[in-house]
Amino acid sequence: MSSIRTCSGRLIEPALVCLVPLAGGADQGRLPPRAIPLPISLVASLAPLARLALRGLTAVSRETREDPSELKKGRRGASGKTMEAREIEELKGRVECSVMLEKAGFAIDIGESTRRAIKFRRGDDIIIVIHDGKGWFDPLSDAKGDVLSLIRHLEGISFTGALALAADLVGFTPQEPRWARPLRSRENTMSLAERWWVRRPPWRGSATWNYLRDIRGISEQVLRVATDQNVLREGPHGSMWAAHVDDNGIVTGWEERGPDWRGFASGGAKILFRLGVLDGLRLVVTEAAIDAMSLASLEGFRKESLYLSTGGGWSPTTAASVRSLARRSGAQLVAATDANTQGEVFAARLREIADATGCDWLRLKPPAEDWNDALRARMASRKGREKAEGGKSAGVLPHVRRSRQG
Repeated sequence: MSSIRTCSGRLIEPALVCLVPLAGGADQGRLPPRAIPLPISLVASLAPLARLALRGLTAVSRETREDPSELKKGRRGASGKTMEAREIEELKGRVECSVMLEKAGFAIDIGESTRRAIKFRRGDDIIIVIHDGKGWFDPLSDAKGDVLSLIRHLEGISFTGALALAADLVGFTPQEPRWARPLRSRENTMSLAERWWVRRPPWRGSATWNYLRDIRGISEQVLRVATDQNVLREGPHGSMWAAHVDDNGIVTGWEERGPDWRGFASGGAKILFRLGVLDGLRLVVTEAAIDAMSLASLEGFRKESLYLSTGGGWSPTTAASVRSLARRSGAQLVAATDANTQGEVFAARLREIADATGCDWLRLKPPAEDWNDALRARMASRKGREKAEGGKSAGVLPHVRRSRQG
């Protein structure tokens, strides 16, 4: 068999490649009775990976199959050749997590996705892809990592098997989400703070005010407090921006919500949306600013309450901010997250923080999927009653005294 010349002009001696042993019990240093060879044509098209593929995945030692970190130690496998970590990094750089998820039957949830965090669903399973397709995490567990760890997480296979499967996915292009809102060129030239401060707060009668009051059911009392505390902005096309701030009150990003759009500020960071008594001891944690304002509308701003939103995420900075608030003397942590699997996962994390900081904990579950659903259901019920009462009185004419005839 002749040698293969790479795009750099370097000659590589061919070798039989064993990707996945299909029969156990093979002696060390020998090929198993059955194996899947990697086609030479595929190897030639992957010039940067040719040396890795031709040398054979059997070069990975028993230790590296169980622990990929062993690659960095220069351990030698049965063939006596060391697989370099650089080659693994090249492979990971050529395969996006989105490709593996599409192959595994996941679909993009465009309504729950942003350009920086794309949510994939398969039944009750959720995976969020980040870092331009190179990273991922499971919001329902602590699982996270790169494409190789994603393959192992989904398929339950060894590190060697994950390498083989990743090699098969090289060259596939993932489906691109069709975003409802195009990128604006002006955003690319302005800082995060400038983008926030050039926007006006909502005012009574504005498009955003009407959207929040008439469509979302947020009370005018809550809207007045939110504008007074400077946590809302008028977004494009009547949408709402709700600020996330750090412990020093610095805006780090904002939730974006409108009739046809849902997202988060590009280049921003989710920490916490805060509304209400800033030094309050009743810490009400929801998953969205809309839900925080909805619960405040339902409760009428309960005494000592600070309504919070994680923005649907759970980053280390979010956890640190919640932990800092929970350390207040006499604090109560209220898990007002959604009534679904993800909401229960977030509630459990909040309880862990409460246990660690010694504060009280309470689970406050919405009667619908989330608090805005509950608020709108109440609003619809009220309108139904008013319509029914109006219908009853419509058939009754007011008493009219007949004029005297003389």
